[in-house]
Amino acid sequence: MVKPTLRKERVHHDHELSRQAHEDNKSYQYDHEAFLGKEEATTFDQLTPEESKDRLSKIVDRIDSNKDGYITTDELKTWIKRVQKRYVYENVAKVWTDYDLNKDNKISWDEYKQATYGYYLANPEEFEDATDQFSFKKMLPRDERRFKAADSNGDQAADREEFTAFLHPEEFDHMKDIVVLETLEDIDKNGDGHVDEDEYIADMFAHEDGGPEPDWVKTERDQFSDFRDLNKDGKMDREEIRHWILPQDYDHAQAEARHLVYESDQDKDQMLTKEEILENWNMFVGSQATNYGEDLTRNHDEL
Repeated sequence: MVKPTLRKERVHHDHELSRQAHEDNKSYQYDHEAFLGKEEATTFDQLTPEESKDRLSKIVDRIDSNKDGYITTDELKTWIKRVQKRYVYENVAKVWTDYDLNKDNKISWDEYKQATYGYYLANPEEFEDATDQFSFKKMLPRDERRFKAADSNGDQAADREEFTAFLHPEEFDHMKDIVVLETLEDIDKNGDGHVDEDEYIADMFAHEDGGPEPDWVKTERDQFSDFRDLNKDGKMDREEIRHWILPQDYDHAQAEARHLVYESDQDKDQMLTKEEILENWNMFVGSQATNYGEDLTRNHDEL
């Protein structure tokens, strides 16, 4: 039986595109890691220029989502965000067969419910006294609500993208209301639709011996009154919770997409053709212009 979706960490920041310095020198290491992801960038470093350009050409075809022959800043941003979320898609690929029981390459709500809750639904008496960290009774409707939110075309079955949004809602803009709502429900113990200071503290610290609070808890109380409770009414509403757990970070992917377009856009029409990208190929993918990596990369999956 698979465990229901459950999460504890609260604050979700944008991913770092690369740990390299973003310098406009001839190495372009930051750009390579942002555009390809760190592991794939290392693979490209071992290709010849011809192999790099050939692979880049195929990647450009995938980035051009509307197939109009032009790569916009938005299309580049979408690609970069997807590359940076590759670990999420890999995680979904690993568990896909656990849920796609009829092998139709979709996961219906019934399939997910059976894989996750089937034993509970068939043997509810075994769970009556369960004091586990989650309650099946509570998690089943919560998962169903999240599944419906992720099911963007409403056909009650999730394709890979929809199932990824279901398992990792914090990574998808259209799922962020669900992330906020689930966080509120986790912490709001008195059910008044808000999170007060004591509920906020109880989410991270349990008074077990009735002793004095550690200094870090006092600091968190100050954080609550100074930075969490923005309208100073003594509690957090949904917007204040959103501000806390989904901070509006600098959009690294947007900035990098603009940078790549600016540097490669020869006719200054704010878009890139495949020719413009291939002309400036070393900025996108790079290569050490050697042949020694051919055997290493022959069996490596393309992006």
